[in-house]
Amino acid sequence: MLTLDLNDARPLHEQVAGAIRRAIGEGSYTQGDRLPSARDLAEALGINSNTVLRALRELREEGLLEFRRGRGVSVARQADGRALIRERARALLEEAGRYGYRAEDVIAILKEFP
Repeated sequence: MLTLDLNDARPLHEQVAGAIRRAIGEGSYTQGDRLPSARDLAEALGINSNTVLRALRELREEGLLEFRRGRGVSVARQADGRALIRERARALLEEAGRYGYRAEDVIAILKEFP
C-alpha cells in the first residue's frame, strides 16, 4: 500500500504521484493493472480525493497511467528507471537535508561505494 511522509515538505499531490511511480517501478503494479479508485486511495491515505486526482492526472500526462471511462485508471507502461531513481534521489536529498547534509555531501558519500 502507498504511504505518505507527513514531514515531507513537497505538496501532497507530488508525494502521491511519487508513491505511485515507485509502486509501478518496483513492480507492485504492472502494465495493464488497474489502480484502486481515487476515492479509495484518498481514504486509505487520509487525504482529499481531489489531491489524489491531481496526482493521477500528472501521471497520465507523463504517459504512465491511462484513464478509461467505466474501467478506471490503469498502468499504461512501466515506470522509466531513471524516473524512479530521480524520485528516490530526491527523497534521499530531503532526508539528508534534515540531518544537515548538502547535496555535495551526499555525492561524496555515494562516491565511497565501489
